[in-house]
Amino acid sequence: MIIKKIKSDGLAHLSYFVGLEHEALVIDPRRDCQVYLDMAQREGMTILHIFETHRNEDYVIGSLELAHLTGATIYHGAGLDFKYGEPLKDGQEFRFGKTKITALHTPGHTDESMSYTLTDLDTGKDPLMVFTGDALFVGDVGRIDLYGPNEAPRMAQNLYHSIFNTLLPLGDGVLLYPAHGAGSVCGGAISEREESTLGLERRLNPILQKDEDEFIQFKVAEHHERPPYFRRMEQYNLNGPPLLGRLPNPTPLPPKDFQNQIERGAVVVDTRPPPAFGGAHIAGSHSIRLKRLPAYAGWVLLYDTPLLLVLEDHRDLDTAVRYLIRLGYDQIVGYLHNGIASWYEEAWPMDHLKLLTVQELKDRLDSGDDLFVLDVRETSKWDTGHIKGAHHIFAGHVEHRLDEIPSDRPSVITCNTGNHASLVASILRREGYRDVYNLLGGMVAWQAAEFPCVK
Repeated sequence: MIIKKIKSDGLAHLSYFVGLEHEALVIDPRRDCQVYLDMAQREGMTILHIFETHRNEDYVIGSLELAHLTGATIYHGAGLDFKYGEPLKDGQEFRFGKTKITALHTPGHTDESMSYTLTDLDTGKDPLMVFTGDALFVGDVGRIDLYGPNEAPRMAQNLYHSIFNTLLPLGDGVLLYPAHGAGSVCGGAISEREESTLGLERRLNPILQKDEDEFIQFKVAEHHERPPYFRRMEQYNLNGPPLLGRLPNPTPLPPKDFQNQIERGAVVVDTRPPPAFGGAHIAGSHSIRLKRLPAYAGWVLLYDTPLLLVLEDHRDLDTAVRYLIRLGYDQIVGYLHNGIASWYEEAWPMDHLKLLTVQELKDRLDSGDDLFVLDVRETSKWDTGHIKGAHHIFAGHVEHRLDEIPSDRPSVITCNTGNHASLVASILRREGYRDVYNLLGGMVAWQAAEFPCVK
């Protein structure tokens, strides 16, 4: 038996390759699925089955892509009008020699959510491990808000019963394999530790220490942001996304050709760090640092608009492309050949973004400068402490709340460390705001300097 975890950085998505004798199955595959084919080839196995835990909202599922390449059968929960695959029944079993996979209906995160146990019949009838999707994480449980506030109490109650009546009774020694790790938008406080058992979660997971009423109240009161791209993911993962065949291969474009694409309507995504973007960038660019591309792209990029990339290093191209196609952004038409240096070396016009250190901001506030401080962190982080007099708008909502941001005052944008702030500052520049600053180091630097915060 072979169990391999495949982690997709940025989304904190965890998929699994399970090899059983000469057959293999994959649980919740990602869209760039060559990794599973390579594993099967190395192990001399054939991928015959693909199991989905639920209709995902935060990334494009790779089931159709992998099935197209392998001929494997796709299975998922019942109750949704999936346009592909086969629905499962609660308790349905699959035998692979001396190994058994059992499908368990575990609603709560979504109504059709499934978990899968694996039992080695040579060692007994009890399961060895369970793949829980977004029902149960290490240190956390799945979000229950996807159907809206009116449905949240029902979903929370369903999730409680799925965990306490279906999953935990499997046994304390059962290994836990969730669909996400720390950093996923599908949970609120998933642990950095990715290994656990049901027994450890029973004892250590703070949410599992609550009784049913407390659990429901806690989950209903949670606040999760819901990026607009979720709607596209739901459509793709219900009807089936376009097949890639292979990864997009964006063209390296010299500055003149790059500018021609901009004039045709392409949007520039600059993936360099915020200080580099602030120093010099192409006017109208979105500042989305490479490692944050999976988290921010879905808030601001449109699906019907071609994308152009500015990279810190051309070797970042493969990572950027994978991050984008996992969110369904397939129109990546090119990247700036030889980076930003090629742009200014040919004397093409540049823009820049003003930068402030926390010491400079403190001095200007103390001297009475009329600054508009905009904090764009999540509500939970804003509530832990912020700069006195700051205005709060989460980064993903800024484009729809521009009327709250004065254009006749200098704006200082702050977030946790400067990544969100750089994106928001770039949005304001696109919208014609001229006097915009990114606070370097954000609230982490502000607090490190021991400057005052209010709640």
